[in-house]
Amino acid sequence: MRKSSASGIVFNCVNVIIMLAIVVATVYPFLYILSYSFSTASRMTGGLMLFPEGFNLDSYRIALGNPAIVRSAVVSAERTILGPLVMIFITSMAAYCITRDEMIGVRYVRRFFVFTMYFSSGLIPSYMLVKNLGMIGSFWVYIIPSAVNVFSMILIKTYIESVPKSMEEAAIVDGANDFKLYWQVIFPVCTPVIAAVVLFSAVEQWNSFVDTQIYNTMYPKLYTLQYVLYQTLSGASSLSQVKSQAITGTQSFVSPQTLKMAITIITVIPIMFVYPFLQKHFTKGLLIGSVKG
Repeated sequence: MRKSSASGIVFNCVNVIIMLAIVVATVYPFLYILSYSFSTASRMTGGLMLFPEGFNLDSYRIALGNPAIVRSAVVSAERTILGPLVMIFITSMAAYCITRDEMIGVRYVRRFFVFTMYFSSGLIPSYMLVKNLGMIGSFWVYIIPSAVNVFSMILIKTYIESVPKSMEEAAIVDGANDFKLYWQVIFPVCTPVIAAVVLFSAVEQWNSFVDTQIYNTMYPKLYTLQYVLYQTLSGASSLSQVKSQAITGTQSFVSPQTLKMAITIITVIPIMFVYPFLQKHFTKGLLIGSVKG
């Protein structure tokens, strides 16, 4: 008993130390960026930082006062809202269709979708397709290519297969067709997996900047917030544009580094407020999908 108890205490202590180390390694970088963004550049001493060095909001005033950042934030918000809605509408219906074993050729359709998860067409064919569809320089280039997500489709398909068949049979007896059966019976009970998929899509849409770099780099009005952040962190011209918005008539305590940190915080905070509202459904949806997967 003593050996067992002693080994259990040692295990718990080691486990707590490891978990604390993981928490510190995860939380501290964000805390450092947050503190740095509120610090006064002239009072920065370097090294570890837990609290701002001379609190000031000049970085945020300059960043939020720049029309390019405000415009890009609107573009990111629009694609983060519209993208997941379009994706869940199309992907969920496709997931429902491939659960119908009575559909002709459904096995080949499933294999076709799975095949696209492992083999993509590549950048050049994708660019040529988008160009031929006339979506270069268009907001829809952020929405249409991501309207079908095979990974999300498989998650939803797995969840639908766990729904009791008696619900479908009862709806069919009442005269429901396939469309009515899905939207009024199946879709409402798929809330957990729908929430998980929507959160995945929203985070992906909010954080995306590569599509802007590939398709809309010549159209500043379609820049996303993450792309502006990318330009700022890489020392592009947007940083000088933002710096030119410095508060006139007062002494500025902003350096390029504090400005970068402020823009980073601005891009992170909105998506952080979304997760708590979907956490319950998000966890449940992932667990059910993993059990049946």
